[in-house]
Amino acid sequence: MEEKAEKTAEIRRDSARQGVRILAMDYGRTKIGLALADSEARIATPFDVMKRVNRNEDMRRLRELVRDEKVTRIVVGLPLRLDGTHGEMADEVIGFAERVRKQVAVPVEMVDERLTSWEAERILEEELGRRIKPPESQHGRKKAIRPGDGKYSVDAVAAMVILREYLARENGSEETE
Repeated sequence: MEEKAEKTAEIRRDSARQGVRILAMDYGRTKIGLALADSEARIATPFDVMKRVNRNEDMRRLRELVRDEKVTRIVVGLPLRLDGTHGEMADEVIGFAERVRKQVAVPVEMVDERLTSWEAERILEEELGRRIKPPESQHGRKKAIRPGDGKYSVDAVAAMVILREYLARENGSEETE
């Protein structure tokens, strides 16, 4: 048993030296929040929001993102109920994560994401001082927020919260080994 723990710790150290880049996803039916971190810096940052089109196009864009950002691991938020049970959305997310695992060919892990949207809203309001709702144009339509605007969406920040929790869990397990 001790030998297996040593081997696991060695694999993690090797991965850290190789610069593991992690992509976190906050899955939604119309859009997916994205956040990135690397294993060395261990700092999760909101990246973008991917508007859903269809399964094939979504997977094509995810493969492209993984390639362009040199992602070596994906973390998907699992929306459990507050009592820890699976609901309809959790089952949908598990199916999505399986498709990602097969079609993107990168290891995929699930992380409990209960209350991450609430935490993301709190972070946006308190820590980042950003408006949660996109500004409206003069015609009453909501303007799209571009990454260059310095404004983050709840979805991307929720993905960052998922990634922070994952990194904290990984860091805690490395310290106990």
